Formats: sequence, structure tokens, C-alpha cells
Amino acid sequence: MKRPILILLGTLAAAYCLFPFYWTVVTALKPPERVFSLPLTYFPWPLSLENFYRVWVKRPFGRYVLNSLLVAGGGTLLCLFLGSLAAFRLRYLPVERALSLQWWLLAGAILPPTLLVIPIFMAVRALGLVNHLLGVALSYALLNLPFAVWMLYAAFSRVPRELDEAALLDGLSRLGILFRIILPLSRTGLAVCAVLTFIFCWNEFLIALTLLPDQSRYTVPVGIAMLSGTSAYEIPWGEINAAVALTTLPVILLTALFQRWILEGLTAGAVKG
Repeated sequence: MKRPILILLGTLAAAYCLFPFYWTVVTALKPPERVFSLPLTYFPWPLSLENFYRVWVKRPFGRYVLNSLLVAGGGTLLCLFLGSLAAFRLRYLPVERALSLQWWLLAGAILPPTLLVIPIFMAVRALGLVNHLLGVALSYALLNLPFAVWMLYAAFSRVPRELDEAALLDGLSRLGILFRIILPLSRTGLAVCAVLTFIFCWNEFLIALTLLPDQSRYTVPVGIAMLSGTSAYEIPWGEINAAVALTTLPVILLTALFQRWILEGLTAGAVKG
């Protein structure tokens, strides 16, 4: 009796979570003149790809996607690299000191990024990286660094210290231990950290808007926010929904690609023995 109820509740929860994305796709597949037509149609027919055509061909949306891929991918890789080095160093500290530093890192991870927009802008301007994708990628990497260190430290701590000692006896350096032993054995934690960091970088809006005033360097969230119709007072909802549907696909594909590792990383340690 419990199993059918659980299946029903799970189905309802999944439908509730997926309906906004479904409605976004439905709206994007409607002809522009039928977006606000009544009565509402939950299964539009005939289907129209005009909104997708307008977004991808008549707008520089492909450039926005490329900018977001460069910024999110670069920020994620840099964050993982720096986070791995820091977490590996914490691994050799006394437990009490490592835990104390972990609490400070957690406090930094939960700090709202909006509070740091002005300091980030001043730092990036001092480096001469305003209106450069590198400045945004560097900002994203540093913003996610506390979370990455906190998560990677937990993943590295599950690797037995005896492996480090054996590798040192065999003549392997500290960096060799990190890249040849610790990282391969912690791939599940790396996958979870990479996916979550990439999603943050991909969806971030305010910092990208502040640091990238040039339209040719807009990221996807900024580009969608700046979409306008034939006049400043017209909002092209069909095109906006088409853009949202297109930009959600990379996140879905990334999550599906690393699904097994993500599940392993999230459930690691849940079962003892």
C-alpha cells in the first residue's frame, strides 16, 4: 500500500517541478501572435519554431552562449584547481585546525554575492579586466572557492592516509600524490563540485552585468534580460522563453552526463561498511 502512495507523491512532485520548464517550451513553440491567446493551450498545434529562429538567427544569441560557456567553463576549471590545492593542504593539518578553517570557509560560502559586487568590480578594474571574460571567470572562481574547498576537503578526507605514506616512500611528490592518487579516487566529489559550480556560473546575472558592459560580451542571463521587441515597451515573451529553453539544455546535459558520479558523491558515507 505504501509503494503506490510513494509513487504517486513522487510523480506529483516531479510534475510540479517540471511544469515551469514544460510551460516555457510550450510558450516558445507557439507563434508570436498566439502567446497571449485565450483560451490557454497546453498542447499547442501547429508547432512553430519562429521564436527559436528569431533568437538564434536574428539575435547574437549564439555569441551569448559561447561567452557563457567560456566564462562558466573557465571559472569552474580554475575553481576546481585552486580548491583542490587548498583542500589537499587542509588534509595535512590537525583535525581541530582544519575544522576551524572549514567553518570560516562555510561562512564565506553562504555570503550573498550581491554584497561583493562593488569590491569585485574595484578589484577587477584594478587588474584592467573590466569588459573581459577573464575578469568574470576569475570572479566566479573566487566566489565559489570557499564552497569548493569545503566540499573537496570532505571528498579528500575519505581517501586513506596510508596511500599518501606509501606514495611518499615510492618517491612520489606531494603534487604527484594529489594529481595521481587523490583526484582519481575523489572523482565523485569533483563531479558534484564541478556541476554545482558550473550551474552557478552559468546562471549568474549581476556580476556579469556589472563587469561586461559591451553587448558583444554578454552572457546568456544578461542577453536574455536585454531582449526587447520592436520598441522599448514591447517584451518578446516568445523569444525569451525560447532563449530560456535553449540555455537550460547545457545544464540538463551536464547533469545527465555526470548523473552517476553526482549520485555517488551525494550518497557517499550514507551507508557504513
